This record gives sequence, structure tokens and C-alpha cells, in this order.
Amino acid sequence: MSDSETQLAVQWYPPSFDVRVEAVPMPKVEHPDDAIVKIQLAGLCGSDLHGYRGHEGISDPHTCGHEFVGHVVALGSSFHSGSPASRPELYRTLKLNDKVVSPFSVSCGECRFCRIGFTARCASSLLFGTSALPGAQAQFVRVPHAGGTLVVLPPDSPLSELPDPALLLLADILPTGIFVATQAITHPKVMPLLTGVTWPGPARAFYGNAIDIQDAPAPLTAEDRTLEIAIVGLGPVGMCATVALLDMLANAQAHFNIVAIDPNAARRASLQAVYDALPENARRTSHGTFQIADIDEGKEIVRTRGRGGCHAVLEIVGNPSALTLALSLLAPAGVISSCGVHQGPPLPFIGREMYGKNVSLEFGRCSVRTLFGPAAGLLLRRRDVLAEVVKVVPLADAAHSYARFERGEGGKVAFDPWA
Repeated sequence: MSDSETQLAVQWYPPSFDVRVEAVPMPKVEHPDDAIVKIQLAGLCGSDLHGYRGHEGISDPHTCGHEFVGHVVALGSSFHSGSPASRPELYRTLKLNDKVVSPFSVSCGECRFCRIGFTARCASSLLFGTSALPGAQAQFVRVPHAGGTLVVLPPDSPLSELPDPALLLLADILPTGIFVATQAITHPKVMPLLTGVTWPGPARAFYGNAIDIQDAPAPLTAEDRTLEIAIVGLGPVGMCATVALLDMLANAQAHFNIVAIDPNAARRASLQAVYDALPENARRTSHGTFQIADIDEGKEIVRTRGRGGCHAVLEIVGNPSALTLALSLLAPAGVISSCGVHQGPPLPFIGREMYGKNVSLEFGRCSVRTLFGPAAGLLLRRRDVLAEVVKVVPLADAAHSYARFERGEGGKVAFDPWA
């Protein structure tokens, strides 16, 4: 670890739109469960823009960024071979110089939320890149609860073959893409289309001895079982969600019609290029259709299908207008799966609208630590496409990169703090 008392980092200043690369104090181990990681690459994420715009209710300057790949350079006293077996394994195995990827939020790995799998809502959760926990757009970062947070990439892992820009996708946006797709297609309202078993499906096992009214509905037709899905928002997370959704539907051998919607023509073109580069077994053109559209075109595509709307809408923007669009595209008994980082404005629905359509609304933050394995598998399967989506720039370019990203220009950016 550097002997210097300062490091370079991207600092946000209130009230908004003000980031600067400055010298800040070097992080140090503050707790026995801490690790210090030397950053190789740190990502610029769409959710960083909420803070950049001053929308997160934060008034203190702080170091930005919550996505990083790096190497461990210091460890607290909890890390040793004799650490209790009841604690996460990394407290016994993590070593200096280990290469790691970190989820964007801290998780202890020991509380009841972590044990269930909801690591995003760990009882000790902290989000990197806030006034509560300095972020990773820097040369070094402190990781609390490192034994429950970090993921080690050993040299013999197949992931070691991938470049750091591709690995950075595992810190947030690829697991989040899987998360938002999973919330949609595994929902009890959507599962009948995948299983062919009418709702409520497996819940019948909990009803005891139900009375047979000898009035079963007609069997599901092939058209009934064709999933209608919309994706709203085609930035880097939307791109990952699209790749993840297509992969999951291929594994399920499902039939589908997907429309991917964004008003930004450059983002539509980027997603089209990614889709065109996917192998045929990933696009599954024999099992469905995939269209990319602006907002008006997307609405018309859903309307002309004549099926009353979409069974599920993936909302990946994080503002009220995106939710309004999602609801307008939704069929009765449909599911809105939202991973957009929503802020202060109230949700643009009234109870009557939700009740009138039997809408299910899935919201929230991805549990990256839990979905890291599926995301890593997807990254390896689709490395030919995903490895090229990240552009690396020097940390000194941070202010320019934030401003471009705010204008909807360019794609996924990673900062090299040593360039």
C-alpha cells in the first residue's frame, strides 16, 4: 500500500453537477472486518447521476462511485485462518494481493437478511459513494464487512481470462440486469406462461383439501403461453437486462415477444448492435420477436399485438415518467419490475389504477452478492458481446465523463485511477 497520506479521488460538491478530481485522505483500516482495496478500475453508473444531479438528499461533499475491481492491500485483524467457522469464509481465506470485485453495497453475510439472500438489505448495509461511505472512483477504497462483501477472483478461475473492464460489469449492472428480469419472469402471475399450469400454480399445495368444482378452465393455448415483455430504458443496465432476459428465456425454452424502448436514438442503436452480435441460440428468433423502438413506436407495437398489453414490464430508468409508461404498456394482472433508483417524487399511480389492473409492483436494489454467480456465468457465456461495452478513461476525465453521461452521450465508462 502507498506510504502517501493522500490519494486522488472524484469528489462531489453540493448542490449539483460539480465533480472534481482532488487529493483526499488515504483510507485506513478502521475496524477489524475492514479491507483496503487498491482500485484497478472504477465504474461510472447511471445511478451515480442521481447524486450528481443533487437528487439524493445528500449535502456533504464525498467521494463518488460504487463499482470497482482491484487488489487487497490491507486487512483488519479479523482475517486469519482461525476466524470462527460461523463467520463468512473470506475471514479465513482472504489474503493480501487477492484480486477482488465488490458489489456496490456492503453486506455482512451474517444477518438474517443476508442468510435469506437479500444481501442488498443487510442490517449493516452501506452504499459506496455516499457521505456515509467514501466511494471507489479513487485510487484506494475502504471496504467494511469485507468478508461478507468482496468476491475473490482466484488465478485459476475462468473469470481470470476476462479483462478488467468486463469484470467491472459484475459489480452492479450485470447482476442488476438479471435481478430485474428475475423479478418479472419468476413472478407467480408470469409463471403460468412458462410452466403451462394455470394460476395460482404451486400455491395449490398450501390449500389443503380443496373442493373440486369440476369447472376447470380451458387449457392454455400456445398463444396464451407467449410472453409479452417490454423493457423501458436502454442504457448500460437496460442492455444487461436485455442480454440476461434473452438468456433466461432461452434456458426456459419460452416463446416471447419483446419490445425494448428508449427515446435516445444512440442507445437504441447500441442495443441493436449488441443484439445483432448475439449468437442465434441467444436471440432465439425461432421462438419469438425482439424489436427496439422509441416511446411512441413501442406503444404502437404493444397495441397492435392485440393482447391487451404486456405480462411484464422491466423499468430501468428510475423516474415517474418511466413508471407511467410502464403502466400504460401493462396488461391486466401484469408485473412491473423496477430496478431504477427512484428519488423523492411520489409514484405516479393512484390506488384505483393499480387495483383496476391487478398490478404487481416489484421495486428495489439488487442483491449483487447473491446473484454474482449467475452473473459471472452469463458474462462468460456472452463474453464476445459484453467484454466490449466498457470504455476506459483516465480518472482525470471524470468531470467531462459525468457531463457527457448526463446528456445521454456514450455508454458505460470506467475510470483508471493510475492513468
